[in-house]
Amino acid sequence: MLGQRIRAKRKERGKSLSQLSALTGLTASFLSQVERDVTEPSITSLRKIAKALDVPIFYFLLDTEEYSPVVRAENRKVLRFPHSHLMFELLTPDLNRQMEMMMATLEPNTSTCEEPLGHPGEECTVVLQGEMEIQIGEEVFRLKKGDSIYYYCAIPHKITSVGEEGLVFISAITPPSF
Repeated sequence: MLGQRIRAKRKERGKSLSQLSALTGLTASFLSQVERDVTEPSITSLRKIAKALDVPIFYFLLDTEEYSPVVRAENRKVLRFPHSHLMFELLTPDLNRQMEMMMATLEPNTSTCEEPLGHPGEECTVVLQGEMEIQIGEEVFRLKKGDSIYYYCAIPHKITSVGEEGLVFISAITPPSF
C-alpha cells in the first residue's frame, strides 16, 4: 500500500522513475521495488522520496477518512519501518493544517536517521522520557525529560537516544513536512 501511494503521487507529479531517481539519489530499480511493495524504504529513503515529491512523509500513510478534531490513541497513524528502532505517531488528525504534531519512540543508542537531514519549517521538540542528543548543523545538544528545543528544520538535524531507557518525545512542526 505504501508503494502504491508513492507511485500514484509520482505519476500525479508527472515524474518517471528515472527522474525520481535523479532527485533522490536512489536507484530506479530500488524505487520500482518500493512502488511494487517488494521492499520497504528506510526512513532516510522515504524522506528523500517525500521531499522529491513535495509531500510530508505521513502523506503516504493517511487514509481518506472523515475528518474529526479528536485523534484517539488507538487510531493514530503510525510510521514504523522493518528492522528499525524508531516509531512515529501522528497526533494531528491530518496534514491539511498549519502545524503537525507527532510523538516518536526511539530505543536506546539508536538514531532517527543515518545522516542529519533537513526539511522546510520550524520545529519544537519536548522530551517526555529518556535522554536525547540532537545534532543541529554542527552543534550538539543533550536534553533530559521535560527539556525542550526549538530550531529551524532546514538545518540538517539528527536525534539520538542516549542513556539507559528509550526516548519518547513530541514534536510540533510547521508547516507539516515530516
